[in-house]
Amino acid sequence: MGENKRHILTIAFGGLIAMAIGLGISRFVYTPILPLMETGYGLSKPEAGLLASANFLGYLLGALFAALGKLPGSSRTWFISALTICALTTMAMGWASSMETFLFLRFSGGVGAAFVMVFASTLILQRLAQAGRPGLSALHFAGVGTGIAISSVLIGLLSLTETSWQGMWIWTGVLSFALLVPVIWMVPTGSEKAPAGESAGGFSLRKPLVALIVAYGLLGFGYVITATFISTLVRQFPDIPSMGTLTWLIVGIAAIPSVAFWTWLARKIGNGHSYAVANIVLAVGVAGSVLGHSAAAIFTSAALLGATFMGLTALGLINAREMSGGDPRRSIALMTASFGLGQMLGPVFAGYAYDFGNSFLFPSLVAALSLVIAALLVFFFREKTGS
Repeated sequence: MGENKRHILTIAFGGLIAMAIGLGISRFVYTPILPLMETGYGLSKPEAGLLASANFLGYLLGALFAALGKLPGSSRTWFISALTICALTTMAMGWASSMETFLFLRFSGGVGAAFVMVFASTLILQRLAQAGRPGLSALHFAGVGTGIAISSVLIGLLSLTETSWQGMWIWTGVLSFALLVPVIWMVPTGSEKAPAGESAGGFSLRKPLVALIVAYGLLGFGYVITATFISTLVRQFPDIPSMGTLTWLIVGIAAIPSVAFWTWLARKIGNGHSYAVANIVLAVGVAGSVLGHSAAAIFTSAALLGATFMGLTALGLINAREMSGGDPRRSIALMTASFGLGQMLGPVFAGYAYDFGNSFLFPSLVAALSLVIAALLVFFFREKTGS
């Protein structure tokens, strides 16, 4: 709507950087830092799971809050404020020294991340749709993998200088604030009217959307155990001390093109079929992370995790937006809340299950099963509706 190609591309890149800050860094840098917190702070597996779940609880409640029909202020104000919260809570983790403070900061960071996901996705996807460039959504969602990759490189470099886990959190926060500056310019204030064909009201939870929301929650549970603990899993290979950071870097690199690939496949075989296939591929990666007993198996699992979880996240949100009977922000928020619930339950379940069996085998296989169920749910439901 009057926005030239350069302008809309700038907005898409602004979305990429925003997702890198709010999701790739704020939410997921915990994974490569976790092993150092376990050794340096003495964090136990249940405590590690509890911290992860505190972040996901914040994500869940933040998404539910974002689903409210009317909120004061503009989507962009919430969007920029959320990015600031993500950067600040990330940095503050390096200054904290008690479990209670850690829990508060990870919870607050989760709220911020949910706001970024909901308001950034609503704002960016809406402007891309208005400009007739919905395909650029792949660039927006590639920000998560980009953030994971950038923060992995940073953590790897800091490890070489023997920086403490506290320093890693602080420097990651500094990186987040540095990235926030261009986002303010790249995503300017603009019209927030719904594109033609989307009414501002009349939101309804139709059966296809309900089925997708349930599958999205199973996805949250299914991927998060591996995503949280994969850097801990690789510590079974003490002869390769840098493998934890390298493994997480593989996840990030694989995630960058994943949205473009799975949305391309969706155009070829249908969104439901593409979503189901991606869930099965992810299930193989999750199971392989505990059934494989070699560095190659871990690397393969990391690649499959990265190559699918953001593609699935984007496919789900794009599909929910298309199926929304009214305000797309509310359907995106409910999807995010379902995803957050699954994520919240996963790490706690895995942490306590680990204490019983001294292994992530059982919780990871349960997670893989949940992904298979999600695939079947979407596949058969889509087949019945013929959509």
